[in-house]
Amino acid sequence: KSPGDCVVSLEKTVRGYMSGPSGHEDWFDLIVCKFFPGRVLLSVFTVKRIQDSFLSWCPVTPFFQFNGEPRAYTRFNLTQNMEGDNSHVEMKLSSDMDDEVEANGVGENINQHNHPYYPSKLNQRSSKTVCGFVIGILFLFIIGYLIGYLSNRSTDKTEIKSNCPVFNEIAPVRAEAVYSLDWSDLRALLKKKLTTPNINTNLKEFSSASHQAGSTEDEALANKIMGKFKTFGMSTWTDEHYVKVHEPGSSNNRVLFRGNIVGTTEGYLAYSAVKTVQVTLYAHYGRTEDFRRLQELNIDVNGKAVLVRAGLLSFSEKVANAASLNASAVLIYPDPVNYNIKDDTALFGHVHLGTGDPFTPGFPSFNHTQFPPAQSSGLPSIPAQTITIKQATEIMSDGMLRDTMYRLGDDGDIITVEVNNVLIQKKIHNVFGVIKGYMDADRYMVIGAQRDAWGPGFARSTVGTSLLVELARTITDMIKNDGFKPKRSIVFASWSAGEFGSVGATEWLEGYLTSLSLKMFSYISLDEVISGFDSFKATASPLLYELLESTMKQVSSPVDATKSLHEQFAGSNWEKSPMGLSHSAYPFQTFSGIPSISFRFTSSTKSYPFGTIEDTDQNLERYTSYNTLKLAKTAGEVVGLVTLRLVHDHLLKLNMAKYTSVIRNYFTFCIFLSKSGRLPSTVTMQWLLSAQGSYDRAASTLVSAIRNSDLEDMEQCRVINNRIMRVEGSLLSPYASLRESLFRHILLGSGPHTLAALVDHLEAIKGGLESADIDQFKNQFALATWTIQGCANALAGEVWDMDNEI
Repeated sequence: KSPGDCVVSLEKTVRGYMSGPSGHEDWFDLIVCKFFPGRVLLSVFTVKRIQDSFLSWCPVTPFFQFNGEPRAYTRFNLTQNMEGDNSHVEMKLSSDMDDEVEANGVGENINQHNHPYYPSKLNQRSSKTVCGFVIGILFLFIIGYLIGYLSNRSTDKTEIKSNCPVFNEIAPVRAEAVYSLDWSDLRALLKKKLTTPNINTNLKEFSSASHQAGSTEDEALANKIMGKFKTFGMSTWTDEHYVKVHEPGSSNNRVLFRGNIVGTTEGYLAYSAVKTVQVTLYAHYGRTEDFRRLQELNIDVNGKAVLVRAGLLSFSEKVANAASLNASAVLIYPDPVNYNIKDDTALFGHVHLGTGDPFTPGFPSFNHTQFPPAQSSGLPSIPAQTITIKQATEIMSDGMLRDTMYRLGDDGDIITVEVNNVLIQKKIHNVFGVIKGYMDADRYMVIGAQRDAWGPGFARSTVGTSLLVELARTITDMIKNDGFKPKRSIVFASWSAGEFGSVGATEWLEGYLTSLSLKMFSYISLDEVISGFDSFKATASPLLYELLESTMKQVSSPVDATKSLHEQFAGSNWEKSPMGLSHSAYPFQTFSGIPSISFRFTSSTKSYPFGTIEDTDQNLERYTSYNTLKLAKTAGEVVGLVTLRLVHDHLLKLNMAKYTSVIRNYFTFCIFLSKSGRLPSTVTMQWLLSAQGSYDRAASTLVSAIRNSDLEDMEQCRVINNRIMRVEGSLLSPYASLRESLFRHILLGSGPHTLAALVDHLEAIKGGLESADIDQFKNQFALATWTIQGCANALAGEVWDMDNEI
């Protein structure tokens, strides 16, 4: 019967529903057989979960109702044979002689089920009748045993939902999950199930000529990914935002040199200042050291336009460097030395020195939300524009070049930069699917990939999206068919508007920051994971570098199966680079305080043409020497093994001791610079040393506690994991405003609150520069010191475990 009609009749099949460990609600059948008045035997009691073929036994109800009359539950026996994978359930009810039961003090309350059993007296029967009953019982028992044996494939106990009144009186039976797969089993399964044919199918299915953020193609791709997640049996949802982005206006952007239009300007830089300037041209590379070199040559950039070669750092950082010296405009071009593209290929990008929607800094861009009018401090005040190799060649011709390094022009070389971008609002969707953990479901990691692109975006977004879906399929298949049960949850995320500076991901972080900082313990980015073949670059939180290295030692090289990935890229071919704005994991690490990983196979000679129409599957094959599929499978194995290790082990594989050396290096610089004699006597580096010592002791104490703990005690492991999870978030400065400094991480972020800014200020004080401010430095010094001390306190554990000397 349906859950709302809970009446059990004799010799009928009763249908109810249950909830198992994965949260699914599924039907079960209860076959009730009558043998003689007042006695009922439940000879067959099977439960089958349709969605994932999970078979189990359930507890039954405390009482049933027969022909409208309640009958008390008098005895319940549930025997589960763990070795034989079969069970027998017997349930005996009181006889129809209610008066006799009540006379013995039983059945005063039909909801009670812990009273003794009083069998009713049997009527006199002939021996032939009794034998018939016995034979019938034995026959039904054998049938029930065989059906139970064939149908029961699991020994897990589940709990019955209490929506139906019949089930209200029995408390749920919650058994601890059994993990039958060890680490070697998981590694072998992942390698077997993650296949290049599946990845290749995804690459073909998700590639398209155009899927710009907020477009119909982008939405169609989002729906396709959502459908995949649902097919895998994952719980899915979407996150909708209304964000402001730049698009080229009806009046095209133009560049004029000496009064003549220079080529066709198709590319553009989002969030550039919209204005027209006419100035003398100076051109250079665009790094901080390049501007320093200009100053040494007595070249004033004030009021001048600068020509910048693409590469080495983000477009936004180039423009910010020029703006800091009061330049009037910036032109960026792909130099043939760095890029192997056509001379008329346009570049796309953005120049917001930040991530997310720059017109809702620190706030999520939900529809109709009321936030104070604001804009990001990272928006440039000067126009910026990309030009092609052909346009740059025209500008730098006619003997204009005087300096081979900086390509300086004459005062008469007038250039006009005209930017007419239009700011519009777009609706974007982030798509999510989750695999819930079996123990700590409220602790989760996220694997994410950018979905949108300006052009084809094959390496930028299609490869990452294809790996995201394949990893989701692989892990769900391991759970359904191989018995893998992750302790913690895994969220798979497909982001939109990544081309505008991780807009979709950042808006999600801003919308749910308070809960994510407490429950999310790691993020892995799949963006730009393949753009070459002969080099491997990785950037990660210090907490995760050790896990990444150990994982690379367990993954085979894509070109030489006798070597590990770690052996293939040992030495100079493996670069650990600091995480910057160009990495999509940057907001997770520096804004939300979530340990993150981003890595890529790349080329050591030529930059891949990201942000151009040449980002196609054919070009990627050339850059990878036609090993794209092999590299994709290898990248998938790295991400998969890191993920499995983080959700499989009792303790999180985050090495908090790694931050000790990072903090010590900064403090060593500070102590060295403080010996200039320009600091007041009231400022002593002992404060920094004390904070560093507190962190060292807290990390060492936790390592010792782990070594001496019972790692089979799940509650103790959860307490330790909570302390580990506090480290990264505690390094976010609580004194920095989100509107002014979005990236509050004092070691990896940017802004005056960071230790890098503290070192720079000390250098300015030592050099006697005008920018030096002792009072401002004292404020920076105190806040940075106490942030380190606060992180040490969080890592140390509870307040009664701390013993800080005042």
